Amino acid sequence: MTERMNLNQQLVLDVNADEKQFLTFMMDEEEYGIDILTVQEIRGWEPVTVIPNSPSFVKGAMNLRGTIVPIIDLRQRFGITHIDYGPLTVVIVVSVTLKEQKKLMGIVVDAVSDVYSISEETAKDVPDFQDSENAQFVHGLVNVGEKMVVLLNLKKVLDLHDKSCVKSNGG
Repeated sequence: MTERMNLNQQLVLDVNADEKQFLTFMMDEEEYGIDILTVQEIRGWEPVTVIPNSPSFVKGAMNLRGTIVPIIDLRQRFGITHIDYGPLTVVIVVSVTLKEQKKLMGIVVDAVSDVYSISEETAKDVPDFQDSENAQFVHGLVNVGEKMVVLLNLKKVLDLHDKSCVKSNGG
């Protein structure tokens, strides 16, 4: 019993109140992070039902235990060169609140990377590149060891009704 109490006390000491956990994933050899509390599940890539006249980055929709979940290809959303989906390609199903409604959405990424505890206060602002449409998608940049992780603003990334964020497929 004493060992268990000591272990529990140690766990409490190791948790820093201002840190959040972020699930990170890879795209085009860059690491991106999202708040792990938004993540519902991680699934391997499987074909989806195409939705006509949707923006080019909307791959379609999948049925997840009775819920229709739109699937967004983040490479296309960010204007990164498309690659064929492979065995490491995953769909991260996230829960976000858009327009005061909770929604499940899936994001296609190259591969899941890691989970980090990060203090959001250590996040640096994105350099001001006025021509960059993607800057609005970034919450901040953080150093984790020797690498930099881009923390995403999921609400902006997944808000398909924000006309300033949507580029449709011209043909």
